[in-house]
Amino acid sequence: MAAVTVPLRWRGFIHLVVFVWAVYLINVNCSLAITKRHPGANSYGGRWKYLTFINLVMQALFFGLCCLVDMIYQLFYAPHGRCPKFLIKTQDIFFTVFVFPVGTFVFISFWVLYTIDRELVYPKHIDSIIPLWLNHAMHTVIMLLLLIELYLQPHQYPRRVKGLMGLALFSALYLAWILWVHQASGIWVYPILAHLSPVKMVLFFAASALFMAPLYLLGEKLSHKYWGNVGSQKKE
Repeated sequence: MAAVTVPLRWRGFIHLVVFVWAVYLINVNCSLAITKRHPGANSYGGRWKYLTFINLVMQALFFGLCCLVDMIYQLFYAPHGRCPKFLIKTQDIFFTVFVFPVGTFVFISFWVLYTIDRELVYPKHIDSIIPLWLNHAMHTVIMLLLLIELYLQPHQYPRRVKGLMGLALFSALYLAWILWVHQASGIWVYPILAHLSPVKMVLFFAASALFMAPLYLLGEKLSHKYWGNVGSQKKE
């Protein structure tokens, strides 16, 4: 597949639309508690204990950064065909190490568990609180936006070991956060955890964390296949 370079003005427009969309979703999500009771939203940790919400914030920050890079490039650096390296590097690391694998994990894990038994991850009574369109926006459309960004512009991958270590650190911190929320409040962030024995819970956490690595490698492979050496990673 031959890579197609999108003109800067169109790339900037797409980034702006997606950024506004992400901010809108966060606003809608946060406003649910104003008019309706949002399970868990007002309990310990608030919305920050849900990976779906964290992922929304990550996407908003990332696409906001993309808008900043596009604007700076257009206003100050377009005549020279370059952009501040530290911004480009930050953008690349943010997307490759965190935004793509975490967003893909949210998409896959949610719909797999939902298909097996929705009560394990998204009890039916939540349908009366969270609109169907918002559910799909948070758990389905996010994957489409990641793929659009993957093919919209190349992203340089860090050394594979460093990238995987960064993602592993994120996974470990989030799992520790889930356990802390339960220790401090007695709340399990996800219903499935209440049905697991200690041994099964350890296995579940381990499998979830290890599943992140293939998703990182998937993004790396897709990027390399489409962009070639432009988007290839530095390997050990």
